Amino acid sequence: MSTNKLNPDILKTKQHFEILDGLRGVAALAVVVFHFMEIVYSDYSKNFIGHGFLAVDFFFCLSGFVIGYAYDDRIGKMGILEFFKSRIIRLHPLVILGSVLGLLAFLFDPFGGHPELVGAGKIILVFLSSILLIPAPVMTERYFNLFSFNAPAWSLFWEYVANILYAFILYRIGRRYLLLLTILSAVALCFVGYRTGNLMGGWGGDSFWDGSVRISFSFLAGLLVYRSNWIIKNKLGFIGLSVLLALAFIMPFSTWNWITEPIAIVLYFPLLIALGAGATLTSGFKKLCVFFGKISYPLYMTHYAVMWMFGNYYSSHKPGTGQLALIIISALILLVGFAYLMMTIYDIPVRRYLNNKRKQDLTK
Repeated sequence: MSTNKLNPDILKTKQHFEILDGLRGVAALAVVVFHFMEIVYSDYSKNFIGHGFLAVDFFFCLSGFVIGYAYDDRIGKMGILEFFKSRIIRLHPLVILGSVLGLLAFLFDPFGGHPELVGAGKIILVFLSSILLIPAPVMTERYFNLFSFNAPAWSLFWEYVANILYAFILYRIGRRYLLLLTILSAVALCFVGYRTGNLMGGWGGDSFWDGSVRISFSFLAGLLVYRSNWIIKNKLGFIGLSVLLALAFIMPFSTWNWITEPIAIVLYFPLLIALGAGATLTSGFKKLCVFFGKISYPLYMTHYAVMWMFGNYYSSHKPGTGQLALIIISALILLVGFAYLMMTIYDIPVRRYLNNKRKQDLTK
């Protein structure tokens, strides 16, 4: 179907699974707490949320489910180009904002860092790679993150790869082949876990390809859950499912990670997606789930600039346990508030402008 004949109504967002939105928010909060705590405890076995990084795998699985739900029945009508436009408009404004915040934190960190030791050319190159989502693990000062000015963007890079593969291949294949690919990806995931001892990789230059394995299984599994209609009706509710999700993040970090982490990713997270899609949401938690769903991505993409500054503060000031708890709790609240502000004054208006412009172009 040619673009100029496309009905703009096909671009409308479908109704959300509100409990799944709420769980996405819980996972985003877990990531932020995990990033604070890994600075305090370099030994993950002493970190009460030592498996908080598994929230990314939950995101990937949820993404596969949501993409299948949102686009399986209409990508053929809207076309691949319009699908890509939809995804870029949804995701990229915050990729850019996170990069800008990361650059500012690097240049003006009040607690340390030496940006003057890094050449202007390198800073510009790294910033451009960050806003364009081109991996560039070249900064020692940022521990060779794929995206030095916004570390969490590594997962967005793989999210984009998954979206591209979905548009060209995955939406066309049947459930049998999808199941086969999911099983093969599970085997690869288990192999990586066995080889490295855990499934934490993907964010840095030395573990780049681990990210491909993490996105491959989880995205495919989420898509498989949707296409198989594995929706489990239940009355666990938002609180019950939030507790079950949190258990994955606070399970002990140990020498058994190569077994426990694949179990969580391969079996537990797809089960939680199936339960979340079929759970009954009470009216009292509806607003909270909607809020968590809206805030999850802005929080994920804007929080890490603060982590670099917190790391330098922690190294130079060595705060005590009580002071540390106060700082982290206060910072978490402020980061949620800041994410909400950025969503309100930047992300939503930019996306609204781009979508309106798009619809105008389609109706010409």
